[in-house]
Amino acid sequence: MSEHPLSLETLERLKTVSVATLATALYKRGLRSQVIQDVHPLQRKGRNMVGPAFTLRYMPAREDRNQLVEFRNPKHPQRHAIETCPPGHVMVMDSRKSATAASAGDILITRLMVRGAAGVVTDGGFRDAMNIGELEMPSYHNRPSSPTNLTTNEAIDINVPIGCGDAPVFPGDIIVGDDDSVIVIPAHMADEVAIEAVEMTAFEDFALSKVQDGATITGLYPATKEENLKEFDEWRAKNGR
Repeated sequence: MSEHPLSLETLERLKTVSVATLATALYKRGLRSQVIQDVHPLQRKGRNMVGPAFTLRYMPAREDRNQLVEFRNPKHPQRHAIETCPPGHVMVMDSRKSATAASAGDILITRLMVRGAAGVVTDGGFRDAMNIGELEMPSYHNRPSSPTNLTTNEAIDINVPIGCGDAPVFPGDIIVGDDDSVIVIPAHMADEVAIEAVEMTAFEDFALSKVQDGATITGLYPATKEENLKEFDEWRAKNGR
């Protein structure tokens, strides 16, 4: 359990902001490598995936340890992770950035969804990706991959610090995914980042509406002209933002 549990208020705020905006908020705090690289939504959901991270780490497979009989073990880390990921969490897999073998397939990911997970992310690939994409639960991977994970990867550890797509992920970190990508927010700064991102989003929506109406970005984005800030305040009042 994280020392900084995700509050309902922060959860709801993070549902309304983009990964790009969150990346800027984290950049302002000196964190530049929190976006998980080379992962994509299997299917766009039109809503954000938000939840604390529950992690699974893979290592290179050694052939004598990774025969199909391993899946009969009820404590096999891959299977055990699916059955112990807490509801509301996002399962994040360190698959060594390798999609040559699948991190999981549709039966396991369906079970993860039925147990109440908020989503799943791997820097590898899923088999049965066409089925996983149709699930209600958001899912992200590099690309479809049919061979079983035993081919090249061994699931070795659960809920430990991992790297996923070059991003550091600690258990309990807050994972946010939109229809573009996925970002990792350190748990202790999630509340302040969420508040700032909501504020940033309000201004970005205002600026976009101005640009759509023909305004120049000079003096608007960023807002270096006082009249734009005044107009933003009026826009917020009018739109309840």
